[in-house]
Parts: sequence; structure tokens; C-alpha cells
Amino acid sequence: MSCCRPFCFPLTALLATKSLSDMSFRRGVVRQSKFRHVFAQAWKAEHCLDDVRVTRVTWEGPLCAPNPKFIAVIVEAGGGGSFLVLPLSKSGRVDQTTPSVCGHAAPVLDIQWCPHDDNVIASASEDCAVKVWQIPDEGLSSPMTEAAVTLEEHSKRVGILAWHPTALNILLSAGCDNLLCIWDVGTGELVYRLDDAHPDLIYGVSWNREGSAICTVCKDKALRVIDPRRGTVLKVREKAHEGSRPMRAVFLSDGKILTTGFSRMSERQMALWDTQDLSEPMAVQEMDTSNGVLLPFYDPDTNMVYLCGKGDCTIRYFEVTEEPPYVHFLSLHSSKEPQRGAGFLSKRGVDVNKCEIARFYKLHERKVEPISMTVPRKSDLFQGDLYPDTAGLEPSLLAEDWIAGRDAPPVLVSLSGGYTAPPSKQRDTLRNRPKHPSRGFTPSSQREADTPTATPATATATRDPGWGRGGEGEATVGGAEADGEGGWRGREKREVRRGGGRWGWEDGEGGREKREEEQLCEVLAELKALRTLVLAQGQRIEHLESQLARIEDGDV
Repeated sequence: MSCCRPFCFPLTALLATKSLSDMSFRRGVVRQSKFRHVFAQAWKAEHCLDDVRVTRVTWEGPLCAPNPKFIAVIVEAGGGGSFLVLPLSKSGRVDQTTPSVCGHAAPVLDIQWCPHDDNVIASASEDCAVKVWQIPDEGLSSPMTEAAVTLEEHSKRVGILAWHPTALNILLSAGCDNLLCIWDVGTGELVYRLDDAHPDLIYGVSWNREGSAICTVCKDKALRVIDPRRGTVLKVREKAHEGSRPMRAVFLSDGKILTTGFSRMSERQMALWDTQDLSEPMAVQEMDTSNGVLLPFYDPDTNMVYLCGKGDCTIRYFEVTEEPPYVHFLSLHSSKEPQRGAGFLSKRGVDVNKCEIARFYKLHERKVEPISMTVPRKSDLFQGDLYPDTAGLEPSLLAEDWIAGRDAPPVLVSLSGGYTAPPSKQRDTLRNRPKHPSRGFTPSSQREADTPTATPATATATRDPGWGRGGEGEATVGGAEADGEGGWRGREKREVRRGGGRWGWEDGEGGREKREEEQLCEVLAELKALRTLVLAQGQRIEHLESQLARIEDGDV
């Protein structure tokens, strides 16, 4: 026994030394990131929404849309289609008599909140219509059946909606008729119609950060980058994923595209693409062999991507960086119950005091469960590195500016001290405004058919008189005055811009006031354009300064 001890001790010491050296080696090559330790935490049962009859429609979509004020969930309806709109703070049991938005004649397939007004939501349905709704600040007190705007151009069911990220009132819709429509919701006008870009069913659409281009994925397995204003396909990648199951795509803030799909062997995949060269993906990651479509949710502030699959019990999250392998797996959240869908909360709605960087609303069969993504920090102070300035409610452009060819980055706001959603300005500051031939644009549908734009009584795009948007100009609206019920009565009135940016009615006098308001609008528009330019130049200066610092440090 005694002769063995001298041998055993050095061997044990040698193994311990080797283990420590291995640990130190691994510690040295671990990628540094403040999001490596993000963890997901489901909320307690008393903070969930119970007895919510989530829709059973067989559509691969989120089925849920939260924002800092409300959460909307598509639910089962005895006839037609409906969705609930509840205050975000609501918890506990949802009574079956709770009023809902129920103006569609067939099941609702997609809902999307306007990024520039937390009270405006768009819905798409199997009845081939897109409707835009104005939700009161206090929520619904009775069932809502009359939409503020109804948009009808599709010949088959509409399953995809996407608001423009920076231009006010620009909405994209895609239907099973392989048609892409871009609407000016403020006037109900179809401004662009892309009917020859896709030979088959469109699976997903995403705007880039400035709203100058869109990427789409289609049943023909192709990934396309499209200029929606010119109607041209800029880039095409055939067979982005080899499998026949549906794909999804999302534009990242740096212009790259992340796609999810299936391999030839039915393995779920995620791929990262450089839009300058779509010949080969920058990175591909295999997941598993489940058959649920992976829905990507992208956070441009943290550059993180969350993947949720319908029928899955997990939420995976990744960080996208500039260095290989570009897409880094962080962790996953697992639970016992599969998800029917999931909603991703805008960054303006997260709790900065708890270092919450993202929040999901997971749909069960009869329950909605919030899940917080949190970065553990010991300090109670505001963590500025976790919360860079994020996109706010203020639009960068008006609809006519974007139609005229202008682009601009989002207007950013700080989350320091938390964010409080303001009351809706839509009902006070936005009214119907006629189309102005002076802007020199004719919708593609009019160019093809050469037919006049329909009136509110007969148009495919019908409008509630309380809806629209501000702007310069004057017009007679059908020789009638709009009443509060959505009808038309009275004698000829003229619509003019009031002081403070409001639309009002007057009997034909006040030409001087109108000219003054027009001059004021021109000055404000120029001021806004200059502010956008200064913001863009400031970002450019910051980028160049960071490059200069790296060069001086010898990193380049």
C-alpha cells in the first residue's frame, strides 16, 4: 500500500493540472457577448390569460400580436372571423362575453399592429379582405363590426400583412392568389400591385429597416429581394431550402436575410444570406426533424433571432454577429405544453427595470402565457448597453414621401426610465383626404384598367369618415358631410387643414387661412426632412469614428 502512494499522488495531481489547463483554454476561447446568459422565464399562472379559445385555423402564422397597450389574439368564432383585443395588463380568466373585433365574414388569418399608432390594427381573412380597425384607448366596450378602412383587391384568402417600418399608413398584403398589394391606408388607395413576381403561393414577406425593399419566400422554394415601388425583382436565390415544407424570411438591420425552412431530408434549417451575393448562404444550421414551420422573430436592437415552431415545446434564440460562424446559438426555453402560436412584444413594451430584453406571448389551446427573456444584472440602474435607442411611434416619412421615392431610417427613442404609450392621435389628427393628382402618381391598378378611383360608397377601399391622415390641400368630398355614424348627409362642405395639424370642415370661406396652413405644412415638411438628414449623417459619423478607432488600435 505504501509503495503505491507515491505513484498515485503525482497521477492525481497531473490529472487535476490537465483539467485546469483545459478549463482555462476553454475559458479563453469562449465568445464574449452580453447576451450569452439570457434566460427565459414563464410568468406565474395568475398573470396568464385563461379561457381564451385560440383559433384552430390551419394557417402557419403567429395568431397573436401584442404591443405596449394591447394584446390581440385570433379566436374561434361561431360564424365569420374574430379576434380579441385586451389591455396588455389584463390577466386571469377572460369571460366568454368579452367583446371582440368581429367584422370579417370568414376566419381571420393574420393581425398586425401599426408601428406608428398603438391603437390601429390591420387584419387579413379568408374572406379576401383586409380591414383596418381603430381601437379606443380604453379598449372595447362592445363588439366592433365596422372597420375604419376596408381594402379589397385579392381574389383569394389573404394571410400575410406587413406595415411599412418608417412610412405612415403604408400597408402590404399578400394573398393565396400570388398577389402582393401595397396600400395607402390613409386614403384607401392601392398604390402598387405586384401580380407577376411570384408563380406560386407566397409564404412570407419582410421589409428591410428603411422600407426600400422587401424579401419574400415562395412555394417554388425561391428567395426574392424586390423593389416594391418599381415592381422589379432585384435578386433571386432558387432553392434557398431544398425541402417542400413552407419557409420564412426576415430582413436583418444590416441588410442580410435570415431564412428558415427544411432540408431535402425534412430537417428544419436556418440560413443566413448576404443580399449582395445569394449564390451561397453565409451560414446554415440544422435543427431537428420536427414538421412545425419555424417562425423567426428578429430584434434589431440586440441582433437576436428567436425561433418558434407551431406544435413545438421550445423557443430557441440566437445572436447574429459579424464574425464567423455569424449565427451563434444561445439557449432554448422548454416547456411541457406545445404552442399554437406566439406573439412578440415591441421593445417599447418590455420592463427595463427587470433587464427584460424581449417578451413572448405563447398561445396554448385555451391560455395565453407570457414568457420574459432577461439578462441577469446585479445593478438596479438602467442598463444602457442592453437598451440602445429603439424605433418609436413617430414615422420618418409620410406615405406620399415614400411613394415619391424617399427612404429614411426609423426615428429612435430612448428607453431610459421606461416607456409610456401615449394616447392615440389618429382620431383627432387624421381625417379622410382625397387623392392629389399633383403628386404625379397613378396606381398600377388604374394604369391597367384606366378606371376612376371609387368613392366611399362604391369603392373596393371603403373608409370610415373618422379615419385618414393629415396633409396639405383642400377638396370637396362628394358634396356631403360625414356624420359620426359613418353615413353621409348635409350640403357641400370643404375639408381644410386647421391649426395644430387637425382637419376640420368649413363652408367655403377662409382662403387666406388655407394658404397660411399650406405654407406652415411646407415649412414643417422641410424641417422634418432636414431632421432625418441630420440623424442619418450623425449615424454615419459615429460609424466612421468607430472605424477610425479600430484602425488606430491596430484591429484593421
